[in-house]
Amino acid sequence: MENCLFCKIVEKTIPAQVIFEDDDTLAFRDINPVAPVHILLVPKKHLENILGLDAALAQAMHASLKKITEQEKLAQGFRVVANTGEHGGQTVYHLHWHILSGRHMGWPPG
Repeated sequence: MENCLFCKIVEKTIPAQVIFEDDDTLAFRDINPVAPVHILLVPKKHLENILGLDAALAQAMHASLKKITEQEKLAQGFRVVANTGEHGGQTVYHLHWHILSGRHMGWPPG
């Protein structure tokens, strides 16, 4: 996508603090964290939201998630959030998973 912020981060035309990368995914620290650990995991292929996710890419994202949580030592717990659409709180229309940790993630979220 021409004006997609996350596509530009994937293309490395916009800088980000990348913590993980493989053939299918890229993970970087959120510049406006809502938890002590706030990582965004994105597919390199542009998808608007989670509804465009197919089984192969879902498997690749999950594999990356496992590697990131091990690398970042998040065994104490973490939350994964995928906002979808305006009413779901999505602000960047490129599929991304928020990986949140570093504090107790109570319920309800907030």
